[in-house]
Amino acid sequence: MFNQYSNLEKLRQIMPDANEYNVNRINKVIDIESQGVNPYPYSFNKKNFIRDIPENITENNNAEHYTVAGRIMQIRNMGKSVFMNLKDQTGSIQLYLNTRHTTVEFNIFNLNVGDIIGVTGTVFRTKTGEKTLRIKGLTLLTKSIRPLPEKYHGIKNPEFRQRYRSLDMIMNDKVRDRFINRSRAISAIREFLISRNYCEVDTPILDTKYGGGEAEPFVTYLNALKTDVYLAVSPELYLKRYIVGGIERVFTFSRAFRNEGIDRTHYPEFTLLECYQAYADYQDMMELMEQMYDYVFKKVIGTTKVTVNGLEIDFKAPWDKKTMYELVNSEFNFNLNDMSQKELQSLILARKINIDLGLVESEVQSGSKGILVQHLFEKYCEAKIIRPTFVLDHPYETSPLCKKHRDNQELIERFEPFVLGIELGNAYSELNNPLKQRELLQDQSAQFRAGSETAFPMDEEFARAIDIGMPPTGGLGVGIDRLIMFLTGADSIKEVIAFPIMK
Repeated sequence: MFNQYSNLEKLRQIMPDANEYNVNRINKVIDIESQGVNPYPYSFNKKNFIRDIPENITENNNAEHYTVAGRIMQIRNMGKSVFMNLKDQTGSIQLYLNTRHTTVEFNIFNLNVGDIIGVTGTVFRTKTGEKTLRIKGLTLLTKSIRPLPEKYHGIKNPEFRQRYRSLDMIMNDKVRDRFINRSRAISAIREFLISRNYCEVDTPILDTKYGGGEAEPFVTYLNALKTDVYLAVSPELYLKRYIVGGIERVFTFSRAFRNEGIDRTHYPEFTLLECYQAYADYQDMMELMEQMYDYVFKKVIGTTKVTVNGLEIDFKAPWDKKTMYELVNSEFNFNLNDMSQKELQSLILARKINIDLGLVESEVQSGSKGILVQHLFEKYCEAKIIRPTFVLDHPYETSPLCKKHRDNQELIERFEPFVLGIELGNAYSELNNPLKQRELLQDQSAQFRAGSETAFPMDEEFARAIDIGMPPTGGLGVGIDRLIMFLTGADSIKEVIAFPIMK
């Protein structure tokens, strides 16, 4: 196979960007094969990770043999001595090979940076004190035909890094570790919830309807049923059906799809943790949220403190708590508790606040008190929240799935946690009044039929489940990608999504 692509013209027929470096490596593959060695064997018995090799080298362990495998990141040929740097998932180590005393089945000078090898050897320290593995045996496991970027300059272009994430992970340990820590964080969340008697369940990704979040959905076509289907925007309505069915504590890690914009904290496909607990309310969900963050950060990085743009943020429980009315009152010197809808409309117009909100006079005059309060909060208050803070008691118009506040019928028992102006999740004391739920769902359905892109259609199966009876329930949704951003110090959501869509 390789012989036919040993010249540049033929290689470019299947590898359009090929150059002389690729041809040179292919010729090395041909030479290795001519020596009876398969440059792409089927397996290798890797007995150790690089992290297993001890730091403290004693007479006992310097005679012990270690068998590791990984990618060559550096080669220094010094005639009879060859030094290499080998890297695996857990770290890197220097290798030393003496060509007089070590038999390799192929010409050692056919190795390149980027090749994957397996080696067996004993550990020692060089005169400069560097931990090194003295190679006793070497096996070529994969011959790379595409060079890695030059080590000291690496990959700088963000779009290139995201498009070729595998290369980004090879060249940047921080990127690789970010995705390892993402996995560890998800495992820690699962461990935390299961320890509290939560049951992990599945919910559909494809459905003939969508709900649980105000978002424009992705739509596709199901040939077998000859009908349009939607990608899930949220697993909420199905998780509540589990609660109705008698599974009292449920959670799922769901892929959520919302056909909306892309920016530093938003992406059309993201990972959403949702959990629901029967006989609980939003106060219980607050405790669950802050304790979960506390647990995950300590488990994965050993501390609840992270530094973001030079500012130290501590996710240690408990977090601050502020109502939405409190924050807006403080910003504008209002008293929303005693303010009527007309009074708020008049103040907004008198102070010309509507201009910053992007609202014309008629939109202010037709806007409800709750919606106007939400506009004021989002425009003027969100970005000023620095410490982890629960923003409580939102206007009742903001969700059709939440109970009204027990002490103020203008509000609902809802919170959103924020840090550095970024929303981390959403939680309710869930509405379980079946007739009120039907009224609100039908209102959403009417908005949907009228052309709203973010309202969702009536879900009769869900409504019937609530008719049967759902116990008092607290529900929580957490954006996993945003959690990982703070956990790993990433500046953008694309940095914690391994393979984002590229145009």
